[in-house]
Amino acid sequence: MRKIREGIYWIGAVDWDRRLFDSLIPLPDGTSYNAYLIRGSAKTALVDTVDPTMSDVLLRQLEDVPQIDYIIAHHAEQDHSGTLPYVLDIYEDATVICTPKAKPMLVDLLQIDPERITTVADGETLSLGDRTLSFIHTPWVHWPETMSTYLPEERILFSCDWFGSHLATSDLYVTDEGRVYEAAKRYYAEIMMPFRRIIQNNLAKLQGRPIEIIAPSHGPLYDRPDLILEAYRDWTSEKPKNLAVVPYISMHGSTRAMVEHLVAALTARGVSVQQFDLSVTDIGKLAIALVDAATIVIGTPTVHVGPHPAVFYAAHLANMLRPKLKYAAIIGSYGWSSKAIDQIAALIPDLKVELLEPVLVRGYPTEDELAALDRLADAIAAKHAGL
Repeated sequence: MRKIREGIYWIGAVDWDRRLFDSLIPLPDGTSYNAYLIRGSAKTALVDTVDPTMSDVLLRQLEDVPQIDYIIAHHAEQDHSGTLPYVLDIYEDATVICTPKAKPMLVDLLQIDPERITTVADGETLSLGDRTLSFIHTPWVHWPETMSTYLPEERILFSCDWFGSHLATSDLYVTDEGRVYEAAKRYYAEIMMPFRRIIQNNLAKLQGRPIEIIAPSHGPLYDRPDLILEAYRDWTSEKPKNLAVVPYISMHGSTRAMVEHLVAALTARGVSVQQFDLSVTDIGKLAIALVDAATIVIGTPTVHVGPHPAVFYAAHLANMLRPKLKYAAIIGSYGWSSKAIDQIAALIPDLKVELLEPVLVRGYPTEDELAALDRLADAIAAKHAGL
């Protein structure tokens, strides 16, 4: 149990060794599951629980807490609510507080007795005596039922997944801003980016609420909230940066040669580039780059007439994350026949990008085909000039 303010404590668990989330998301720096205890003059509230794999860590910290009146369930996903059944068994009079959309999820996912759940409206408040919990519905950060809690007397926002970072650390507050910024950007890219326009609306709900501390559900707390608030305003904005992202894979060197030529041509024309070999890339790094990119250039060899399976995955991921890309291009090579261009284009319908002229070569690129890559670089540079 770690003190934040008088009567307010962090009682979460740090998962130093976890390396994969949802059997999908890389966790190079582990993560934490943040729960908070708030003692008022009349009532006590527990804000979220922890992943069930670390329930013993939370329950040990609650051994000296005789009474919990309310358990605030910001989000029904198990890394937040998975220990909720155990806590309810101990505190038989506790009431779960959540949004109307969260209630059936908690019942279905965790078999919580619906009689023990009370739902709250957006903007509704709950008194703990000398402290007030004000509930803010923040849908799609990152499920539809999510909410945050604002404690006006202490100017603390308990933000759930919003503003979080998968980062295992012994620091209660942010100390290394650069490290946390990258971890939070990775978290945003992998989880929040598809809902960036909704997040813009959620950010507007914070206007007029003085905030001194942001306490998310993963990673360290922010005692300088502007760090992450300004970052989210930038990441969710509609304006991309002068950046081209080039995910590719090469089987016999032809596609690599095309990518290297194009990257050099773009660089010479003043376009920033991030290049990712999909055979070795941490997919989270690619997601981070997509947050700011204006253009994606997908490079692929041909495997049985279509794109390489790793390119299928990367294209599907980009389509699912829906970054603020404006332009896309496809380059690649083949041996006897290819439908890679059409198949990749069909994988990215949600990107709403302008497709630039593709460059597809048979075998190793010739001088004429390298010139076509130069023309593609010219087109991308011209498009970026207006950013």
